[in-house]
Amino acid sequence: MAQVPQTFFDALAVRTWCGLALEALGRAREEIDAINVYPVADGDTGTNLYLTMESAVTAVEAVFAAHGLESGPDPRPTLADTARAMAHGALIGARGNSGTILAQLLRGMAQVLAADGTLPHTDGPGLRLALRQAADRAREAVAHPVEGTVLTVAAAAADAASDTDGDCGTVAAAAYRGAWAALAATPGQLAVLERAGVVDAGGRGLVAVLGALVETFTGQAPGAGGPGAGVHARVDAVEAPDPAEHGPGAPAAEECDGDGAGPDGPAFEVIYLLEADDRAVARLRTRLDALGDSLVVVGGDGLWNVHVHVDDAGAAVEAGVEAGRPYRIRITHFGLGDAHTGGGRPPRERVQRAVVAVVPGEGLAGLYSEAGATTVLARPGEPPVSGELVEAVRRAHAREVVLLPNDADLRHTAAAAAEQARTEGIRVALIPTRSAVQGIAALAVHEPERRFDEDVVSMTSAAGATRHAEVVVAERQSWTMAGICQAGDILGLIDGDVAVIGADVTVTAAAVLDRMLSAGGELVTLVLGDEAPGAIAEHLEARVRESYLAVDTMVYRGGRQGALLLIGVE
Repeated sequence: MAQVPQTFFDALAVRTWCGLALEALGRAREEIDAINVYPVADGDTGTNLYLTMESAVTAVEAVFAAHGLESGPDPRPTLADTARAMAHGALIGARGNSGTILAQLLRGMAQVLAADGTLPHTDGPGLRLALRQAADRAREAVAHPVEGTVLTVAAAAADAASDTDGDCGTVAAAAYRGAWAALAATPGQLAVLERAGVVDAGGRGLVAVLGALVETFTGQAPGAGGPGAGVHARVDAVEAPDPAEHGPGAPAAEECDGDGAGPDGPAFEVIYLLEADDRAVARLRTRLDALGDSLVVVGGDGLWNVHVHVDDAGAAVEAGVEAGRPYRIRITHFGLGDAHTGGGRPPRERVQRAVVAVVPGEGLAGLYSEAGATTVLARPGEPPVSGELVEAVRRAHAREVVLLPNDADLRHTAAAAAEQARTEGIRVALIPTRSAVQGIAALAVHEPERRFDEDVVSMTSAAGATRHAEVVVAERQSWTMAGICQAGDILGLIDGDVAVIGADVTVTAAAVLDRMLSAGGELVTLVLGDEAPGAIAEHLEARVRESYLAVDTMVYRGGRQGALLLIGVE
């Protein structure tokens, strides 16, 4: 469908651009994955760019949805609100080296677009400034910038835009042409690209994103007969422009610079979000730079996304703990043949069966991981999107996957992810778990040696036989099945419905537990959030021991899981 061209860069233009960029990356994802050889040949650059942009789109749509509920002549959000949402969404959803850099590019643009929160829009000169800020901030975020990468493409786009006068469409088209020319020249700057006969994968993704920017302001995708229509991933399909005509380029590298592309590179990719101040992050950069390579730290204002390749993953996480509060920690072993191998080893064999689970806190992520599950950490208020679940299924690297969403609201998201994974030849069974405690019950009876159908039936039965509850703090006054609650009240929800309203966490939790055990039970599972009172587990364990004979209790620490307490009764 043809897009309605946007004259200025306003909130609607940001929304349109993000949506078009996501579509463009979706179309190019497999192509980009296939040419991913730098900094590691792990074949996921296109996927990581897509997931990062998907997170940005989700955040932007949430801002529009929130303003749509407001009254007034123009419920549309401001340019500043929308740009900040785009940058924040990309930051918290950034995946891999390429996604982290894309998040910083969007953040750099947002810093310009949101600089004056009162302006309804910006024009061509404002877009030029935003593109320059994006390129500069992205380069600053990389510990050891290398030419012939997405950083080079971003700088070329900014340079081309700076040399252009006109409206947003004119500036965007110039940036796209500059990026395309720089992309075609990347094999002459990085020997690993030249040997593989490809252009830089991250740069190819940025060209797609800038093409979407052109379409936003002109209504026509530049690939439809415009400059760069012939851009392809393979070098033999690209006519590289004359460097003298499109700006200086770095000399061709004889070998990779040791930034993770060689056969002896680090074994792990470590990514986490970090709450920390600027001084602590400066110290963290120095420490992580000594531990590994491909270091990219992006963000600001107390929230950062940290990406590094290391041999000692634990040390990289410990460095984050010393700097502040890391969460959404993802550690990926590159494995045999999927990175740092130069194609010399056979690809890693798929395992027969794996479990992929969404978990609400770091503590439960550790528990599930110890049981062999691949986890997706859901921060309170920030549920994972379907693409993130698909990526986790791929990461599990199994022929058969059991998917545990552990949240009733994620059932449709998980179903979409399962359907996508099935199109890739993976056999996926979705067990509709509505709470992490149901997932624990399912995982407890999981036996990979059984036939797939038998294993799924057993796990589904165990989850279904587990009643679940949670104790939370009410955020606002509202009507419930147990009466009217006020903001700050303690709510006890059983199977998703409010059953108890109280003022004390321990007393409310005890009342919930009594109601659940009144119907019988053999095992109580308690998962404590960070904000739960210190003595609550001991109190509840004593209550079960004294009042309910032959009922066992298991206690786990969930971390920042949103709820004060999760309860399961089997």
